[in-house]
Amino acid sequence: FKWRSYQFSLAFIFAVEEINRNTHILPNTSLGFDLYHVPSNQWHILQEPFICLTGTGRYFPNYTCRGPKKAAALLTGTSWAASAHIGRLLNLYKYPQLAFGPFDTMLSDRAQFTSLYQTAPKDTSLSQGISILMVHFSWTWVGLILIDDHNGAEILSDLRREMDNYRVCIAFVEMIQDNLISSNEFSRTTYLKILKSSSNVIFIYGDTESLHGIIINTGIRLMNGKVWIMRSQWDSTTDFELFIFDSFHGSLIFAHHRAEISNFRKFVQAYNPSKYPEDGYLAVMWNTYFNCPFSGPECKILSSCLPNASLDMLPKNVWEMDMSPESYNLYNSVYAVAHSLHEMTLQKVQIQCHQAGEANSFPSELHPFLKNIHFKNGAGDLVVLDSQRELEAEYDILNFWNFPDGLRKKMKFGTFSPKAPHGQELCLSDYMIQWATGFTELPRSVCSESCVPGFRKSPQEGKAACCYDCTPCPDNEISNETDMDHCVKCPESHYANTEKNHCLQKAVSFLSHEDPLGMALTCLALGFSALTAGVLVVFVKYHHTPIVKANNQTLTYILLITLIFCFLCPLLFIGHPNTATCILQQSTFAVLFTVALSTVLAKTITVVLAFKVTVPGRLTRWLIISKTPNFIIPVCTLFQIVLCGIWLGTSPPFIDSDAYAEYGLLIILCNKGSTIAFHSVLAYLYCMALGSYTVAYLSRNLPDTFNEAKFITFSMLVFFSVWVTFLPVYHSTKGKLMVAMEVFSILASSAGLLGCIFLPKCYIILLRPHRNVLSHVRNKAYSRGKVNLTA
Repeated sequence: FKWRSYQFSLAFIFAVEEINRNTHILPNTSLGFDLYHVPSNQWHILQEPFICLTGTGRYFPNYTCRGPKKAAALLTGTSWAASAHIGRLLNLYKYPQLAFGPFDTMLSDRAQFTSLYQTAPKDTSLSQGISILMVHFSWTWVGLILIDDHNGAEILSDLRREMDNYRVCIAFVEMIQDNLISSNEFSRTTYLKILKSSSNVIFIYGDTESLHGIIINTGIRLMNGKVWIMRSQWDSTTDFELFIFDSFHGSLIFAHHRAEISNFRKFVQAYNPSKYPEDGYLAVMWNTYFNCPFSGPECKILSSCLPNASLDMLPKNVWEMDMSPESYNLYNSVYAVAHSLHEMTLQKVQIQCHQAGEANSFPSELHPFLKNIHFKNGAGDLVVLDSQRELEAEYDILNFWNFPDGLRKKMKFGTFSPKAPHGQELCLSDYMIQWATGFTELPRSVCSESCVPGFRKSPQEGKAACCYDCTPCPDNEISNETDMDHCVKCPESHYANTEKNHCLQKAVSFLSHEDPLGMALTCLALGFSALTAGVLVVFVKYHHTPIVKANNQTLTYILLITLIFCFLCPLLFIGHPNTATCILQQSTFAVLFTVALSTVLAKTITVVLAFKVTVPGRLTRWLIISKTPNFIIPVCTLFQIVLCGIWLGTSPPFIDSDAYAEYGLLIILCNKGSTIAFHSVLAYLYCMALGSYTVAYLSRNLPDTFNEAKFITFSMLVFFSVWVTFLPVYHSTKGKLMVAMEVFSILASSAGLLGCIFLPKCYIILLRPHRNVLSHVRNKAYSRGKVNLTA
């Protein structure tokens, strides 16, 4: 005996009586009814339908003993298989059939079941609702227990699709054959699979008959520590009171949203044996639970029974006062038939074909009205039987409470509406949920623990997407949320913190005057420029001395003035770069060094020509007198200026940033634009230095009194050493060290020219003045000549 099925009969009787009291539906006509118990045994499943059709206790196909009062329609129950078998029989007679069980796609096939209608709404969005619920609770590892039929295959396909969309993984799938639900094989294999699985959330799907067997087999094994999710077809009054704990306490149930049918609870409370003496089941219940004796075969309750006894007083694990979903569908089915009969009667009265009393003579005539029926029931819900016009179902989400065992309370804590805006389909009150026994807080059901910020998910080969390892983010990448698939690279202006969960703003850095390195280079540049200016003052002051006169005063002054600016040139490299300084840095450096090197080259050539003037030759004398070597300076400088002009015209330097030279710093520097142009400028300077070195080296053995070729040779060696070392070191450094390296090279090469060419002369001028007189020079020259003559 199933209490849930007994409620169907009460909902059926309640609907019929309510319609008979309604003067707006079938006035002057009373609905009658018959109740039949259809066994689950397929061999006898058509027994009761035959009795209903023939009106006898024996099977006489195509014959009826009912007379004129035929049943207008047959309402069949929760098993889709039973409805399908009965439907094939009723199709032969075009007898209207309304199935009040869960919606089934097979029963909606009009080619097979032309006379069958379903009252329940479609479960088109059930899979989506379950997937969104999983995401809400962060459950990504879910087990499935399904009946191995077309419904199970269909829901499995829908669940796979929706769970993939929401990144929820299926831990296992147990497809149970209908004939094995009550067997020991099912109990053992399913129980072991559930225990072995790391999933703490399991979804069960099936019709009422199938779920009844699954619930019993699962419940008696006391599977605590699992959250069960199912449809509302579960019969919570299933009786297996073996433990104080219930395996299904804390389960979550998806039930089609429906308003409360008013007066049904009052009807059930008033439903007693004295009012309905023909209900034999009721008499047995009164005797069992209220000790009310009943008499013999009539099952009449004797007068010694308590007058206030009611179904409302039965234990909660036995009887539910709230209307079940199937009872609600049954209630709507009765009203659908009544409204169709009403419309058909009105039509017949209008065309005056038959009298109103003969409205039930031809049940097949009811089909056009059932197909088009749509009305609002007593609760205000719209009822539509046409599967093509079915409205998308909304769901109430219930929490099953049964601790201690016997409480049996379904508490609504949320809703799911597929028509709601995206992200608002699910509305839950989580605080109302009583979780399964064994959980003190929100249960977790994951294949792998969440990857905390700073880590990313790394899939495990050959396993589901929800099974992964947590891998730290690479350098300068972060993950600021849990379970991120990929780390996010920080922008160039930011860098990742040590935990790699947040991007921090990089501090802007450049070779500034306040920086110790920048300050040191600035002091060197100013000091050397002051020293060079001092040397220039010395040479100007002692311009009448032989050592100054003997080295071409004009070229000497040009070189010293150029070196002053060469020493000041690094100041363009120090400080916050801007467009002007970026353009002036390289061009100023190139032009100044070209002037310096061309001046050195002119001095070297002048020395060589000076010693050749003693040899007869007009051309040499003319070159010396006309100071032709001095023209080397503007010619060489002009060529460098043209080269720099091409550089600035095609790809000029610009402000750039280096985000990778130093961790946590954004280096602001000048990008040289064209590296080819930069190296071309350096190559030109190398060529000029090589020319000066070559000429100076060849003239190194001339008399020391006038010859500064040795000093020029040493200065060019220093120049070469600095700039040949510069290139590899420059390209191996980054950030502001690269700038500092170029500044140091400019200072070192300039200091080499100053030191090698001018410091020896300053030494003689300031510290050995007796050697800087004409008599000393002549005596030295005479001594050399005498030595040479003796030799």
